[in-house]
Amino acid sequence: MRENITSIIRQNKNIIYLALGTAFILLIPLIAMLFTNQVVWDLTDFIVAGTLIFGTGLAYELVARKGGTMAYRVAVGIALAAAFLLVWMNLAVGIIGSEDNPVNLMYFGVVAIGILGATIARLRPRGMARTLFATALAQALVPAIALMVKKPQVTSVEASMGVLGVLGLNAFFVMMFIGSALLFRRSRVRL
Repeated sequence: MRENITSIIRQNKNIIYLALGTAFILLIPLIAMLFTNQVVWDLTDFIVAGTLIFGTGLAYELVARKGGTMAYRVAVGIALAAAFLLVWMNLAVGIIGSEDNPVNLMYFGVVAIGILGATIARLRPRGMARTLFATALAQALVPAIALMVKKPQVTSVEASMGVLGVLGLNAFFVMMFIGSALLFRRSRVRL
């Protein structure tokens, strides 16, 4: 019995570390709430953040366990990091305007394209490269569509910097998705 428990722990050591790391990260806003009223999280915030952090780490761990080249593992890491940051930022403060702006819902479509494409590709490098190129295109289309739907009133330097900031942030995510796609294209792993 004891040997079985030891074996299970050894096999799932990284997942245990991931769970502990997630708990540690969630302690940061919890402790901050004790010292300032600037951080206001409720139970839902902790559940969503914990699920997002643990889920992203678990996805990487499960894919990395399958092996593959270093390029493949880095590509997976970049894609997951980009998706994680995109969802986190969108939920926390919103990317276009506030988090309540309905235009921000399009970003969840970007992540959905990545998930659906990865499922169809069965995580194979060629399919993942195509998926991430499609994800990058979808990411680039979001601010373009947003600008067509709701033209911002650029009457000041601050307003124009807001538009440029959104475009720059989207360009950052596009480059992350393209970088991941190029790494997938370069990797020669069979899963």
